[in-house]
Amino acid sequence: MSIVAQQKQITTNTGTPVGDNQNSKTIGQNGQVLLEDIHLIEKLASFDRERIPERVVHARGTGAYGEFVASGDFSSYTRASLFEKGKKTPVFVRFSTVVHGVGSPETLRDPRGFATKFYTDQGNYDLVGNNLPVFFIRDAIKFPDMVHAFKPSPVTNKQDANRVFDFFSNIPEGTHMLTRVYSDYGIPANYRQMDGSGVHAFKWINNAGEVTYVKYTWKSLQGVKNLTATEAIEMQGKDFQHATVDLYENIKMEKYPSWELYVQLLKPSDFHKLDINPLDPTKVWAESIIPLQLVGKMTLNKTPDNFFQEVEQSAFSPGTLVPGIEPSEDKLLQGRLFSYSDTQRYRIGTNFQQLPINASKVAVVTNNQDGAFSTRKGNGDINYQPSASKNGFTDNENYKYSKSNFSNTTTVQQKISKPNDFKQAGEFYRSLNETEKQNLISNLSGDLKGVTNKDVVKKMVGYFYMADSDYGKRLAKELGLSREDVEKIFLK
Repeated sequence: MSIVAQQKQITTNTGTPVGDNQNSKTIGQNGQVLLEDIHLIEKLASFDRERIPERVVHARGTGAYGEFVASGDFSSYTRASLFEKGKKTPVFVRFSTVVHGVGSPETLRDPRGFATKFYTDQGNYDLVGNNLPVFFIRDAIKFPDMVHAFKPSPVTNKQDANRVFDFFSNIPEGTHMLTRVYSDYGIPANYRQMDGSGVHAFKWINNAGEVTYVKYTWKSLQGVKNLTATEAIEMQGKDFQHATVDLYENIKMEKYPSWELYVQLLKPSDFHKLDINPLDPTKVWAESIIPLQLVGKMTLNKTPDNFFQEVEQSAFSPGTLVPGIEPSEDKLLQGRLFSYSDTQRYRIGTNFQQLPINASKVAVVTNNQDGAFSTRKGNGDINYQPSASKNGFTDNENYKYSKSNFSNTTTVQQKISKPNDFKQAGEFYRSLNETEKQNLISNLSGDLKGVTNKDVVKKMVGYFYMADSDYGKRLAKELGLSREDVEKIFLK
């Protein structure tokens, strides 16, 4: 049997066999191409529309399928079924860089996205976080500005440290995250050997309606490995998509990467025990006060069959929740609840949740209807609720949101209490060994030396000095600044 005979017949998008996929229909051998060549027109029109809008952040990414197995009993804290002991839940995980474009190197200094979609028996649950446990800002109103500062200049189309530090010289809360990003943790060696974090506090709700605040941490069972700036440059010269290759090759060799999921649990009545606002995403919860508790283990064991359909069209949102899990009052999280789903509607359409990679594994029963590319089966003539018809849908008061109680309060726009912007940055700095401290100083000073506004440089050094005096002094020395130079900028 010939090779050609074994191949499948190529068709148009509507399944019609194609007679010639090599030559357009023309007037004679050398004449004009005819508009009536339907296959040609469809092929070019499809090609012209292959690209969808790039994610504004987290554009460069990869993904894999796996399974999460719950190992603890947390039913006294949450009614979310995926955390029932022994429960197995299929997952899809997307890893990513944050700031840079879809074709950018995976060796760049940047947080790494760590987004997990749990296909639970109560609907989908997205745990959308990063490899680092904190973030740059604490209020979503600053998010567009922060991203604009990190992105290329609208004039030169070049990323510029002047713009980044001009922004952060006015954002002292960013000191902690900047310290982590400019350490070696800012360039993970690959996606397998990095931890993950939900970053925000969420609420767990039990069957009695009681609220416990929770933070999530993924611990890599491969260990944690980072690259120095020099190692990253060397790796980029060999393979700028090394992290994707590493993930795929390890899964192909059945060296399935795995992570343990831990939680920290905090009752609302214990908020006062912390010297920070527990809902501040620029802070971690001290494990010495709020210990980690093992929830389960996730293993990734399958790569996508089609990168575009499964990775590029995958859509995550911290607002994709299941009964027993609700958002906290964290102001950054509150904004993300809207923004993430909104960007997916813009990027891949109003019915993005019907795409196979995003679709729930349980039946979707809704009166939401129509829109571009809708494939959801309708409910006959009853597309509203309530209805007396037996074909109508009903809600269930057992799944109402938890209650929030307020008294003697007003609406405000103001900074949170207990901002404590510098303490944890200093604690992280002091947790580094001497080599890691030297790398942090080298990485930070390298970018700060390129900042032309020296008042911005002095202010940034002042922030790092307030985190830790040794940290600030070493930076100042590297940048040729005296203590008096730095103090003057804060006395203006």
